[in-house]
Order: sequence, then structure tokens, then C-alpha cells
Amino acid sequence: MNSVKGLFLRYLSCFALLLPLLLAVSPDARSAGPITVEEESLADKLSPYRLPASFYTVEPDEYWAEPVDSWWLSASNWVIHQERLHGSKVQGIGNWADRTLSGSEHALPNNESYLRLGFAAESEYSDPAQFKPEVRFRLDLPTTKKKLRLVIESDSDELVPLGERERDRQLTEPERTDTEPTGALRYLTDVGDAINLSMDVGGRLRLPPEMFWRLEADKRWLAADNWRIGVKQRVYYYHTSGWGSRSWFGADRPAWNGWHFFTSSELEWVHSDRKFEAAQLFSLRKRLSSRSVVSPRIGVLGESQPSWRTTSYFADVTWRYRVYEDWLFAELIPALEFPREESFKDQASVIFRIEMYFAGTIDRD
Repeated sequence: MNSVKGLFLRYLSCFALLLPLLLAVSPDARSAGPITVEEESLADKLSPYRLPASFYTVEPDEYWAEPVDSWWLSASNWVIHQERLHGSKVQGIGNWADRTLSGSEHALPNNESYLRLGFAAESEYSDPAQFKPEVRFRLDLPTTKKKLRLVIESDSDELVPLGERERDRQLTEPERTDTEPTGALRYLTDVGDAINLSMDVGGRLRLPPEMFWRLEADKRWLAADNWRIGVKQRVYYYHTSGWGSRSWFGADRPAWNGWHFFTSSELEWVHSDRKFEAAQLFSLRKRLSSRSVVSPRIGVLGESQPSWRTTSYFADVTWRYRVYEDWLFAELIPALEFPREESFKDQASVIFRIEMYFAGTIDRD
């Protein structure tokens, strides 16, 4: 009996040793190996095939095509090099001055310094297009201690007529009012939880300088049916031209099929002329792709002297195209104006503009 029990134990131990080998060579065991998850490589994540087709202006088979050497490619490469060389320098000037004025080791992230260079050509009736250079800049120096900003700008819109401000993109540099650069110390604060208040004290950068003061308050909120409402009030005083006041009201909401609707009303008191100027605008905006935006507008301008009357009707369509990255843009603006001084006869024009932004961060849309 003991021999039988010993023989059974011997076979049982041999079976225990051979069991793992039998499981390893069986078909089921080979198909049920350990499960491993391969992490997707960074190159696959950033592959152009993962982006939507609307992102590209080329066909899929042209993704990896070699560029064709041409004068346009050489010129564009030079422009790209200039932006990469000088864009960070423009932003760095503001950051350096920010740290210097505030005494802090770090600059605020919302510095809005920029340099905008452009060329615009306007074609009117019997007038061939000629390219005119355009230059605008802002040096925004926020301080981190006291909500103060030192703001130096190439334009002061208080001295620009209301009708010209509303039609600014339809004009080239020679047609705009020369307001001269200004510099101001700006104090920012809040009234309650929703009203933003700013006060500027500065002067026009010329000889002799002209001092000015302005106070601005604005409030924005959400209303019913997806409406966004905004109001803005500005009061200002210039030493030579006197004081003035501007009241602005605007509203916008999504419309249909990707369109967005905007409307605004503005009333300005021009003390030097002892009159009010008014503007009413309606516009739509739609992003056609990641590169282009189209915006049609219609507007009416008026004044209070010698009596309340309409001074101009206008309509335009702005097609803005992002040529390269987020700093090189092209614009095409066909416009139609009916001014009173021309007996409301139509005045048609087409503007073509190329703009370059030399800046670190700015909303360019």
C-alpha cells in the first residue's frame, strides 16, 4: 500500500513540473500572451493627416511636395526671417520697461506692445491703384504694483472724425487724419464687479506738447437669447481743441449657419464744432476656414448741425486672409459710399492691403 502511495506522489510531482511547459506550448496559450498598449508617437499625433481638411489650402498629395523656387518664395522667406528676428525684440522692449518701472523681476503676461507695418493700394473710378505704406505702433508698459500703464501710441482716435474712424479700413494712410503720437500714464480700476474704469493723463508727442486728459468706463454682460451687450462712455479734454464726449452701445449674437451678427450705435460731441456726430452700423461675420474671415457691413453717418441730417451711407465687405502663421495677413475690401457732399452719388473703391505684425502676443483677428 505504501508503494502505491509513493508511486502516486512521484507521478503527481512530475505532472506539476510539466504543467507549465504544456501550457506554454499549447495553441491557446500562445494566442493569449500579455497585452501591451503601444503609446502613439509624437510624430503621429502631429501628422498633417490628423488635422481637418479645412485647415489646408493644398490637396493631400501636395502635403510633402518640395517648394518650387521662385522670386515669391525668396521674398516670403525674407519677410518670415524679419518677423522672427524683430518680433520678439518689439515685445521684449515692453517687457524690459515693465520690469524697470515696476521694480519686479517678472513682466505681466498681457503686454500689448506691437508694431504693425503694411502696404495698401486703393482703386477708385478712373484712378489706378498705387501702394502706400502704413505704420502703426503701440508701446504698452504695464506696472505690476499699482495698476498703472505707460501707453505710447501712434494714433489718438479722439482727434479723428467719427465717420473716418468707422471707415478706417477703407482708407489708405494719406487719407487719414494725422493725429501725431501720444503718450499717457493710464490708471486702471474697477467700479463694483462689472464696470471697468480707466483714466489717462498725457500729451501729444510734439513741440510744443499738447496735454490731454480722458476718462473711460465700460461694461459688458450677457442677456437673453445669446445676446452680448456692451456700453462705453468716454470723456476727454485736449488743451487746444477743448473737451468732448463719446457714448457707444453695441450688441452681438450668433445668427445662422456660422454667421455672427453685430450692431453698434455711437454718439460723439465735438466741442470745437459745437455739434454731435452719430453713427449706426450693422455687420455680419463668418469664419470661412482656419485662414479666412469675411465680414459685410452697412452704416449710416449723421450730424446735428446745421440740423439733424444724414451725412453719408456706406457699405463694404472685408475678406481677411491669414497668409502665414498668425502675423502676415492680406485684406480685400470692396466698398461703396454715398456722401452728402457728392449729392449722395455712389463712390466705389477697392482696397488691397498686406499687413505684418511684429509682436509677441496680440489679437490679430
